[in-house]
Amino acid sequence: MKEERIGLFGGTFNPIHSGHLRAAEIVQKRLDLDKVLFIPSYIPPHKNSAKIASPAHRMKMVELALHSHPHFIPSSIEVDAEERSYSIITLGKIKKLYPNSRIFFILGIDAFLEIDTWKNHEQVLEQCFFVVISRPGFRLEEAEAVVQGISREIMCELSKSENINDDMLRTRRIFLVPIDALYIASTNIREKIKRGESIQKMVPDEVDAYIQRNNLYQS
Repeated sequence: MKEERIGLFGGTFNPIHSGHLRAAEIVQKRLDLDKVLFIPSYIPPHKNSAKIASPAHRMKMVELALHSHPHFIPSSIEVDAEERSYSIITLGKIKKLYPNSRIFFILGIDAFLEIDTWKNHEQVLEQCFFVVISRPGFRLEEAEAVVQGISREIMCELSKSENINDDMLRTRRIFLVPIDALYIASTNIREKIKRGESIQKMVPDEVDAYIQRNNLYQS
């Protein structure tokens, strides 16, 4: 029986946007992931929660954004916990839900560069595969400096056309994946909404309509 491959794509998703979806689509295809769980955080440990829409609103926007993507699944595992979100805790819950699966933690290079500030980050690195994706303004080479104390032999940088195979999974745990990302940031989306400007194509239409209907990010 084929081992299921599951991607974990966590974030504030404040709001979820087309850049998130494009990155997940590329990673899902290149890693042949059976599913990608989108996991909105309840209270992100590294962000000012005063500027963040409620967990319920962010969860609903993720659900709306994913409805037409068969490999993408919204997960309320952190929102339901109603406590500060830590990757080590979420990962433990996911491994219990999917005990016979290979887990791939998907994150941007900007987030990976701060991994030494995460709770029990060494254990997180040991318990799953990491897929570090490029973002405008960051170089994947910078990731190598972050894993001090960890053998760089477990890292592998893929070319833009290279996929991860079983041989790589036997020897590597951190994969640096360059992608042609859409230059979209949730911060810019919120600023445009405050100015009364259109965010069409920056977010799925259903998310745009939900934001307008609920007057999110207006002030």
